[in-house]
Amino acid sequence: MPRTPIERIRNLGIIAHVDAGKTTLTERVLLYTGRIHAVGEVHAGTAHTDFHPLEQAKGITILAAAVTCDWRDHRFHLIDTPGHVDFTIEVERSLRVLDGAVVVLDGVAGVEPQTETVWRQADRHRVPRLVFVNKLDRAGADLERCLRELTTRLGARPVPINWPVHDGERLLGVIDLIDLRRMEWPAGDGSPPVITPLTAAELSDNPRRFRERLLEVAADHDGAILAAMVDGREPDAAAVRRALRAATVAAHVVPVACGSAYRYVGVEPLLDAVVDLLPSPVDRPPATDAPLAALAFKVTFDDHGQSTFVRVYTGTLAKGTPVVASRSGRTLRVGRLVQLVADRRLEVDRLEAGEIGVVLATPILGGETLADPAHPVTLETITAPQPVVRIAIEPVTRDDRERLPQALGRMIAADPSLRVESDPETGQTLLAGMGQLHLEIAVERLAGEHDVRVSCGQPRVAYKSTLGVAVRHELRHVKQSGGPGQFAHVVLDVGPAPRGAGLVFEDRTRGGVIPRSFVHGVERGVRDAMANGLLGGHPVVDVAVTLVDGSTHAKDSSELAFQIAGRLGFQAAAAAAMPLLLEPIMRLEVTCGDGDVGAVVGDLGRRRAPVQGLDVRGDQRVIRAEVPLAESFGYAGALSGLTHGRGRFVLEPAHLEVVPPGARLHAS
Repeated sequence: MPRTPIERIRNLGIIAHVDAGKTTLTERVLLYTGRIHAVGEVHAGTAHTDFHPLEQAKGITILAAAVTCDWRDHRFHLIDTPGHVDFTIEVERSLRVLDGAVVVLDGVAGVEPQTETVWRQADRHRVPRLVFVNKLDRAGADLERCLRELTTRLGARPVPINWPVHDGERLLGVIDLIDLRRMEWPAGDGSPPVITPLTAAELSDNPRRFRERLLEVAADHDGAILAAMVDGREPDAAAVRRALRAATVAAHVVPVACGSAYRYVGVEPLLDAVVDLLPSPVDRPPATDAPLAALAFKVTFDDHGQSTFVRVYTGTLAKGTPVVASRSGRTLRVGRLVQLVADRRLEVDRLEAGEIGVVLATPILGGETLADPAHPVTLETITAPQPVVRIAIEPVTRDDRERLPQALGRMIAADPSLRVESDPETGQTLLAGMGQLHLEIAVERLAGEHDVRVSCGQPRVAYKSTLGVAVRHELRHVKQSGGPGQFAHVVLDVGPAPRGAGLVFEDRTRGGVIPRSFVHGVERGVRDAMANGLLGGHPVVDVAVTLVDGSTHAKDSSELAFQIAGRLGFQAAAAAAMPLLLEPIMRLEVTCGDGDVGAVVGDLGRRRAPVQGLDVRGDQRVIRAEVPLAESFGYAGALSGLTHGRGRFVLEPAHLEVVPPGARLHAS
């Protein structure tokens, strides 16, 4: 592919709740940009970006798929991400390297639980975004309700840039509120739209009202537009787009497009909006003449070896050149470079600032920074969420047992939201993940991709432990027999920290009584003890540890000795600090008929699940609650019985809470 100027590159992701239509939209994008000549469909298992056999079998996106395509002389590096909460790591690491995002809403369902999750992720990474309200061809779709929910549930300032055109229940096309034109797709097969000019006077009430809102936003960023409005003149459309782009890149507003990807309605205007309104890498900004800095944000394995997805922030990553992996300090030589269209590879000689591509057959850890050896830098890495469910796995045969460690190592490198643990009582190998579906897919991938078959136990809740009160503990670690001596003396204040804080470690020693390197040893020892856990081996979270005093020995003190002292000191202090058991709490959203609300709410009460809200969505009722994960196992069958098979629900991790006295614990 020819090299594209950096200002004409768009690195973007498509993010949404499951079943909102992300993959269908991506298929239409590939068609309109000429990357494919016939679309596949999710329901038929033929979507080009859902190329993994498990994705085709289950009809959902499991792995983020990267595609490279062109529109209006602009290069799109586009990532289609999963919508299911169990695969949120795919969204997290995609947003870490993207410049913009398209958030897809189901026009009937509106803002759903996973929409809120991906929105918060985009907020955290400061990613400007567009919204595409999809499925407006379906009964019950309501664009205005979606706009209200964007404001009330997500805190956004939505600004429609087009408006749907219906003939009765049939979606014909959209009105372009910037260029004042009507666009219709009568063929419904991907053919170009029929375009008819409009005047402002020809707009009906809703389009006119939202056109005025659009111009008000533009006027806030361009005085010439404000002057035109004051004089009663129509502002220049190009100026409106420039002003709206400035507001979007600054995250002041969120432009909203609409249509039906499945019916081919509204896709080309959305592609135009990506070009006109979302940032290029220049807006980050990168530097093409600066030394290399690239982030390896994802690792995959196949029969040909390792593939590492990278985003180049500055400089150039060229095939065959040496680079330093800054976190490990290793020097590597870059192998083959490719850009992807789903599972197809397009060979390139280099990746320049702003581009996303793949390094083949080079051992690179996920989250690693690739840098110029003469100018090593380290970029912020990607943090994986904590798992909430675990299962015991047992190899079926001796060959499976021998292959299992390497297979698990590869899977965890590719998916850091998976963890391998050991049951302290039975010695069993535990596989921990984000949910039952996550673990089910992982076990199937062990067999399908790594030829390792395992038998599985029942899912268990991944409980955590924390501390109830603060205590001070003094510990002397002295070892004089056999070999070099060991001496470490520490005084630790140990207590609870705010929920979600992890470990808050502070050194308050004075006068250099403990050297800096020994302080690091104390912190490592504390982390080791937290991982070993309390209350039956449950890992410790959300604690504050302060090193307040201590002493050293001229010959026998070492970093190792202070690491041991930190571990033993924390264990002793934690045991005296009234340890508490924490359980994962899940956000639950149940959709059911009006007549089933009472039964559903009553069942939630028995599950320790207080109702947070009750909304009306067409002829359906949406119940929002928070439920302990331990009480959610088997809920699908229970809800089916309560609603005669018509209810549906979505779960996603919310936070950790102390297990109340007398609560039923799930096997852990």
